[in-house]
Amino acid sequence: MFVDGMRTPFGRAGEKGMYWQTRADDLVVKAMIGVLERNPSIPRDRFDDVAIAATTQQGDQGLTIGRTAAILAGLPKSVPGYALDRMCAGAMTTVTTIAGAIAFGAYDIGIAGGVEHMGRHPMGFGADPNPRFLAERLVSAEALNMGNTAERIHDRFPALTKARADRYAMASQHKAAAAYEAGKIQPDLVPVAIKSENGWGLATRDEALRPETTLEGLAGLKTPFRPHGRVTAGNSSGLNDGATASIIASADAAREFGLAPKMRLVSFAFAGVEPEIMGIGPVPSTEKALRKAGLTIDDIGLFELNEAFAVQVLSLLDHFGIADDDPRVNPWGGAIAFGHPLASSGVRLMIQLARQFEEHPEVRYGLTAMCVGLGQGGSVIWENPLFDGEKK
Repeated sequence: MFVDGMRTPFGRAGEKGMYWQTRADDLVVKAMIGVLERNPSIPRDRFDDVAIAATTQQGDQGLTIGRTAAILAGLPKSVPGYALDRMCAGAMTTVTTIAGAIAFGAYDIGIAGGVEHMGRHPMGFGADPNPRFLAERLVSAEALNMGNTAERIHDRFPALTKARADRYAMASQHKAAAAYEAGKIQPDLVPVAIKSENGWGLATRDEALRPETTLEGLAGLKTPFRPHGRVTAGNSSGLNDGATASIIASADAAREFGLAPKMRLVSFAFAGVEPEIMGIGPVPSTEKALRKAGLTIDDIGLFELNEAFAVQVLSLLDHFGIADDDPRVNPWGGAIAFGHPLASSGVRLMIQLARQFEEHPEVRYGLTAMCVGLGQGGSVIWENPLFDGEKK
């Protein structure tokens, strides 16, 4: 059961970003404290584990961050913790790992989340890829650059044009702006104290939002990954800092502590694809998760798809015959607008899906899915506990 989840506002990575002088571990601790304070009925010593993901596990994102964050968040020393890395699907995998332990009967309740401070720890910084990858042509050099893999999806599927990607990206920005205007996003954000050259402030809103986005503006952006390419900063997620945390529990534990779970985990799956086109990863992982659940894509009433690149989302929609502007897909916008602090994003998808379930009791099943660097995809199918049995 997904009991609850909260996150920090997502910031722009780099010296001009709002979290440049904020530690990564402090970000995830803030998210954890937020979700713990919102669920005071859970005795702190009853948490069986704390799983926190980070893609670049060094510096203030290192030192087994699940354990250090648990201590910093004030949990009893008896509560253990660990760190996990599945690149972009880190937080998604902490959720499924904690849930798997619960399903096995080893755990009753745990905390799962992720953090990425891409300003302090750029993706791949300090990594040392084995020379066999290239020497033995196990992957192409472009497989290690996510923007190049997105260009290759455009190459492989000519119907996925830049014009479609730009339209999708603009819609994501506009939907996110509308969701903020309607107060949909703010309830699950934990304010974070931030320091800059101007003094102290408070981060209460995602920093990368561009509600003024137009097709004309997107059309004129540079294509940094190849000359005359199709992938731009406007139809991709940015480089971001942020953290997420969620509480995952068994049905028995939820009853014991008087909790009202927001979602029930039905099935999950991870799949591998060619690293050169890693963005299509959610297609086979979703097919696998649907098969394990005994469902079809027609059973899914709401989709939260991570927008690493617009073309990556479009490839999944085309595969399943879903329109680019289907209202079931990312109704409040996605990572192109909010940002994508790699290992934290999986739980952001879940937080938004849970809120949408509350508004749509006619929807029984929802999907959270994302592509993963080096050629993987992750998908989780959720059931709405508020489902009223009537499709409207």
